[in-house]
Amino acid sequence: MRKDHRPYFLKQIYLRFQKLYGSHFLKPQLQSLGRGCTFMKPWHVEIFGGPIHIGEFATIIASADKKVRISVWPGSPEKGAVHIGNYGMLCPGVRISSADEIRIGDSCMFANNAYITDSDWHDIYNRVITGRTAPVHIADNVWIGDSVIVCKGVSIGANSIVGAGAVVTGNIPANAIAAGNPARVVKRLDPEREITTRAHWFNEPERLFGDFDRYDREMLKNNRLLNWLRHLLFPSTTD
Repeated sequence: MRKDHRPYFLKQIYLRFQKLYGSHFLKPQLQSLGRGCTFMKPWHVEIFGGPIHIGEFATIIASADKKVRISVWPGSPEKGAVHIGNYGMLCPGVRISSADEIRIGDSCMFANNAYITDSDWHDIYNRVITGRTAPVHIADNVWIGDSVIVCKGVSIGANSIVGAGAVVTGNIPANAIAAGNPARVVKRLDPEREITTRAHWFNEPERLFGDFDRYDREMLKNNRLLNWLRHLLFPSTTD
């Protein structure tokens, strides 16, 4: 499909259904969920255990072939927690698994298939226990690339970027770009240069969501229900 053939009213129904589904089925599984959180295809988001906290205006995008999974399997009593800050974004296929503690700051972005874990999940010799655990701390405005693995005990400093496919086994300082397996710093960012974050984007959320709505109205204004049904049943090269 090259364009969205849905009439505006139909897209609004779909968006409201997504919101209702997230509120009804996902929110009760969370220790806390901030205002303005958007789940895209929330029926493909899987949550297990707790406590799991998600901050304000987070965006979580899932798909049928790449579910988002956030799970807590405590390694010992009083351990196991996931804290995701405000304005975060999780793309399809992201997995976050905690037996100790995973704490993620504000405005962090996780690309497709990123995996964050604070545990080995099995001991080398005793493979029926959780194995070694250590907290993972990811500071504000970190960008985790496609298919990155962040391992137990790691801290990643503010504003840093981890390149696609990297395996992070050691700490990464603030304002750095890291890549490779194991990940190593390959470039430093200019700490004096301002970075536009997702927090800036959501600075006026009502205005932002209003802009989205006006865009949808304009782009979908000529769409008709019968044509939408036609393209579903009899798609053509012009669709």
